Amino acid sequence: MKKTFLTLFALMAMLPTWAQGEHGFSIAKNLDVFNSLYRQLDIFYVDSLEADKLVRIGIDAILEELDPFTAYYPEEDMGELKMMTTGKYGGVGAIIRQRKDSTVIIQEPYPDMPAAEVGLQVGDVLLRIDDTDLKGMNYTEVSELLRGEPGTTFLLRVQRPNEGKPREFKITRRSIKKPAIPYYGMVDDAGYIFLSEFTEGCTKEMRKCIISLKERGARGIILDLRNNRGGLLNEAVDMVNLFVPKDLKIVEMKGKFIGSNYSYKTNNEPLDLDIPLAVLVDDETASAAEIVSGSLQDLDRAVVIGCNTYGKGLVQSSRELPYNGSLKLTTAKYYIPSGRCIQKIDYLQRRKEAEIYRETHKRVNLKDSVEQKVFYTAGGREVKEGDGIQPDVEVKHDTVANVVLYLANDDVLTDWGTKYFQSHSTIPAVKDFAITDADYTDFKRMVKESDFKYDRMSEKRLEDLKRAAEFEGYYEDAKAEFEALEFKLAHNLDREMDRKKEDICKVLASEIVRRYYYQAGLVEESLKDDDDTKKALEILHNESEYNKILHP
Repeated sequence: MKKTFLTLFALMAMLPTWAQGEHGFSIAKNLDVFNSLYRQLDIFYVDSLEADKLVRIGIDAILEELDPFTAYYPEEDMGELKMMTTGKYGGVGAIIRQRKDSTVIIQEPYPDMPAAEVGLQVGDVLLRIDDTDLKGMNYTEVSELLRGEPGTTFLLRVQRPNEGKPREFKITRRSIKKPAIPYYGMVDDAGYIFLSEFTEGCTKEMRKCIISLKERGARGIILDLRNNRGGLLNEAVDMVNLFVPKDLKIVEMKGKFIGSNYSYKTNNEPLDLDIPLAVLVDDETASAAEIVSGSLQDLDRAVVIGCNTYGKGLVQSSRELPYNGSLKLTTAKYYIPSGRCIQKIDYLQRRKEAEIYRETHKRVNLKDSVEQKVFYTAGGREVKEGDGIQPDVEVKHDTVANVVLYLANDDVLTDWGTKYFQSHSTIPAVKDFAITDADYTDFKRMVKESDFKYDRMSEKRLEDLKRAAEFEGYYEDAKAEFEALEFKLAHNLDREMDRKKEDICKVLASEIVRRYYYQAGLVEESLKDDDDTKKALEILHNESEYNKILHP
């Protein structure tokens, strides 16, 4: 508590005089109350208290009142923070997953990283790390054990499916950096680049990709920022700079303190001011990815295609805390060239909505009553604030059936993929690969032999309707109709899998391709039937349509 107060008074000294009065007293009073309350509990409460656990609950409760990006990282979690801010960590280079039986398996090794180099495969069950038995551990605990200082070595024991004896691998940890651009290539006569995140050096990689694609004859560029959750701000600004002139303001940060306010401009000569550009976005496109897509839209430099983005316009910075911890906190908001903020959720409104609900038990949506503010691009096009980045061309996607979603995340898919991988030493190139009828029949058999279950929406809705009818006294009169509908909606996994064969085959193809060609193959496979990419090609091929969107 002494350290807390010293920190508090140091911060108060930085505030203007008028702010050190009532507000400063309120802080000191409440910290004093908290300190006294905990001491009384510790001395007199009937059971012993776990200080670390209780204080962490208190910290989490405080942060819960703010935004989801403000977070506390104690010393043991600092590796996670470092990975988030740099994209690097010390480890083996693999994604792991927990199965329904609680075992932890290799879900995906990264190419050219220790896990792949020693021969670990998708589906390998992790049994022991050195002398530590992993039985009963969750994937977070196992992940912590796999990570460590680069250069350190450990012995990993795994059980490979369909083998009797466990295997052992000696692995040396390395500094792991996930590939920012897992795949780029030609799609028709356009260059396609999938950027997964904004990590250190990704703009240099992007520059090389664009030059390579232009040399291969690319007449336009499709930049895929779907599922890109952001990263380093300076990389986002430099990436926009590849396509727009020097000395343009791209991002302005505005916060409560003067030190939080800053503007970022383009500092370099552009790579290409003229090549037609389409940017793909979705509801997982966030932060730095929204700065790139939004800035290119505001400067009328690219056609944005897809659906509304996530809407993360909040800036975080890290502050050191006692005992080697850190606080990642929101200090400002992002504003892009048109002057709009990309933030979707107003957290002050959210708190007001919660207060209204606590007092009246009525749910309200204050956002619906707020008119979206209109801004204008460099060429005078209207763009709006408060809903992320709205695409210039919206693409509607078909909903995915429940049976497909559940199969895509079930252990049976991994098991079938492992069986296929073990019986096929090679597969054709991604563009030529396809799931055969025999493959699908084999998968169906494995699904039916497993304990696969999925929620059927029609069954749930029918049960809700029956309960409502019984409550209101209509059920007996409509009993025959209910029974007939129940018969028609009876669970039939065979029928469902036949109806959704095309969609399930796409899932199966992705599962197989990623085992042989990693993330690059997975992205290439997804492009075979991708509505957003098709729309981008359609617009890039039509010069008048492209110009009409950007310069109406």
